Amino acid sequence: MSLLASAADAAYALVRPLVHASDGEAAHDLTLAALQPLPRARRALTSPALATGLAGLAFPNPVGLAPGFDKDARVAHAMPHFGFGFVEVGTLTPLPQAGNPRPRLFRLVEDRAVVNRMGFNNGGQAAAAGRIACLRRHGLPVPLGINIGANKDSADRIADYAKGAATMAPLADYLTVNISSPNTPGLRALQDKGALEALLDGVAAEQGTAAKPVFLKVAPDLESADIDDIVAVAVDRGLAAIIVSNTTIERPALSSRHASEAGGLSGAPLAALALQRLRDFRAASGGQVPLIGVGGIATPEQAWDRIRAGASLVQIYSAMVYEGPGLAARIARGLERLAARDGFAKVSDAVGTAG
Repeated sequence: MSLLASAADAAYALVRPLVHASDGEAAHDLTLAALQPLPRARRALTSPALATGLAGLAFPNPVGLAPGFDKDARVAHAMPHFGFGFVEVGTLTPLPQAGNPRPRLFRLVEDRAVVNRMGFNNGGQAAAAGRIACLRRHGLPVPLGINIGANKDSADRIADYAKGAATMAPLADYLTVNISSPNTPGLRALQDKGALEALLDGVAAEQGTAAKPVFLKVAPDLESADIDDIVAVAVDRGLAAIIVSNTTIERPALSSRHASEAGGLSGAPLAALALQRLRDFRAASGGQVPLIGVGGIATPEQAWDRIRAGASLVQIYSAMVYEGPGLAARIARGLERLAARDGFAKVSDAVGTAG
């Protein structure tokens, strides 16, 4: 782990009680403000065992930052300092939007979970594009993904995704099409087969000569028939990967007073469901479509389970609220150790080897 990541973890341990006593969104805003002045990372955490290839891209290690943390691409330059092997910013919509009314982010401390109903709050793609272009001029030692979505009041959401592809593809290493947030009414309907085909065709048409790999982010709240349809479309349209999964609208047994808040649940209670959905997509695809595992990952062992279940990469976010900013580095080094323990020369050699 880097000295910066270790120092950040030590500092976070001291202030965690104050952070958890404050409003969740205010604390997040303060975190971004603290990260912005950090110098641009020039190196990534990597090793021969950790280096991973996917969609023609070289990932120094398979642990990425999930979108939602850096919605407006303000701190992507700093995140490799903390061990991340790739960074995904967004969700970004064509036009700026305020999102849903506050409060809209809740820590479920007793459950090591988070509920959010942010509603794609962001400053819009044009503003973020300027920051990302500057970042590109100076370089980033890890792949950068840009997560695109539709405006809440859009009359044509498929057109919004096409606009996002046209604007952001030239700046991205990969694009993520996010149709799985539960906080924009009707958005998840785009996971239906016909709508998904039209959406992906629109995205492909607008990328043009700047075409980048397209990842699709799906919900965990899917039936078997939905999974089969999504996989069929992914194979037919040549998707580079499916990200499994976003937050859930389900509510397992929870202890926190915020358990009944509306929105998407992430963190520890999502882990079992997200792992099962990953297994379901692996079974449905037969390994034809690369998968990325997200949801409830807080330890190297949990990340290893996702990789053995079929994930080429993993992403984290909510667990950092409880485990600290050095979590990515700890998971990456832990994956290296677990691969060696189980007889794999590289972490990537273990993808899909469970059962």
